[in-house]
Amino acid sequence: MELAVLDYIIIFSFLIISLFIGLKFRKQAGKDLAHFFLGGRSLPWYIAGTSMVATTFAADTPLAVTELVAQSGIAGNWLWWNMLAGGMLTTFFFARYWRRADVLTDIEFIEMRYS
Repeated sequence: MELAVLDYIIIFSFLIISLFIGLKFRKQAGKDLAHFFLGGRSLPWYIAGTSMVATTFAADTPLAVTELVAQSGIAGNWLWWNMLAGGMLTTFFFARYWRRADVLTDIEFIEMRYS
């Protein structure tokens, strides 16, 4: 596979924009851990919840879905589609309480809940 000039322009533009965003917000993110990890807790709960769900769709998700379909056929997609309910609960229900708990990481939440 060969990349065309347009492909290189898109990749280069993405890298430049990412670098610009990182440089623009580095001082603000460097204030403390809450600013670095949580943006200073300035995001609305529904954006934070959407971000929590988006982080579950990493590079391994397409591989897992491919494995499900390879092992179970098209019906394997039902397992994957069932995660939609959990994602919606995370976004619209749990994110609000997570924010209210005033924790920074998953470990803090687990310690607070189960200790």
